[in-house]
Amino acid sequence: MAYQAGGQRPAPRPVPETPEAQAYLQDYAALLEAAPFPSLVVDHCWDVRLTNSAFRTLFQDVEPHPTALPVDNFLRFVLFHPDAATVLGDHESSWCLPMLAHFAKTVERRGHDHGLQAIRRDIAQDPIMEAAYRHGLPHWLRAVGEQAAEHDGAVRPLLHPDPRWGATDCRIVVETTGTLRDMDWVRLTLVLREAPRVPTGARRARRAASHLRVVPAAD
Repeated sequence: MAYQAGGQRPAPRPVPETPEAQAYLQDYAALLEAAPFPSLVVDHCWDVRLTNSAFRTLFQDVEPHPTALPVDNFLRFVLFHPDAATVLGDHESSWCLPMLAHFAKTVERRGHDHGLQAIRRDIAQDPIMEAAYRHGLPHWLRAVGEQAAEHDGAVRPLLHPDPRWGATDCRIVVETTGTLRDMDWVRLTLVLREAPRVPTGARRARRAASHLRVVPAAD
């Protein structure tokens, strides 16, 4: 069974309440909704601030979870939700390790942040995830290069519930605006790509496989 991230996570930083900020976010949400590909806006702790219908459709079959729903905190979803591998193809190497690497770099810069500290504590309480963070991650980065921690431009596999897409790839496009940057938010869009179809039985990973299984020891 996959580890259940424990405790209550800190509340996200409040959204600016000025009329100008509220009006901007309302219009930006409309822009997001018009995008044909799954798109979300997150803060520096990966708390999800905005999503569009395409994003919610991608994760429509994900079961409830106390702290790791994809519409609540995307990093927690990738690391801790038992259904993550049913949507995120090649879950461990294509999603978990890059997300862990990006998180580790963020912690180096902003380790005092309460939201980041809460995620770090949950990682530490999971022996397999902690081993990946402390030992597997440095080994993996030496093998694949530091650029693997960057999300923008990365091509990663997806298992879309819509059979028109099925097993496919997405290119992650990360962008922000001046207003979002002031809030410490960024937008990620998963640009779906046409890919050869695979047999139906190979499309869905077993839920039990969503957790890191093998973590190579550091040299």
